Amino acid sequence: MDALKSKAADLLEHGGELLDTYYRLTVVNATEKVAKASSVSVVAIAAAIFGLIVLFFGGIGLAWWIGESMENMKAGFFIVGGIFMILLVALLLFRKTLLVPLIRNQIIQAIYDKSDQKSH
Repeated sequence: MDALKSKAADLLEHGGELLDTYYRLTVVNATEKVAKASSVSVVAIAAAIFGLIVLFFGGIGLAWWIGESMENMKAGFFIVGGIFMILLVALLLFRKTLLVPLIRNQIIQAIYDKSDQKSH
């Protein structure tokens, strides 16, 4: 009977250790996912900021060039503003049919690529 109690106590102790190990593994996995998501977010925000700066100065340069070509700076800036307005309207019109599915598919692909790498 004492042997059975000893085995039951050992089994309970090992079960507790197993639960503690699973808990720690879950914490490590969650921490890893949060760290990856944070780093990707920081890179995406930095890329967006630099992209906007490039777009801003490119637009100014294009407007200046068109304005000098037409000998009317105001017309150059209004033409470039009109081009940006057309691009904005196109983006808003096609966001649900083209942009959102494209971004969603990229996110899903990234998730499945990460899970495939871990399983191999």
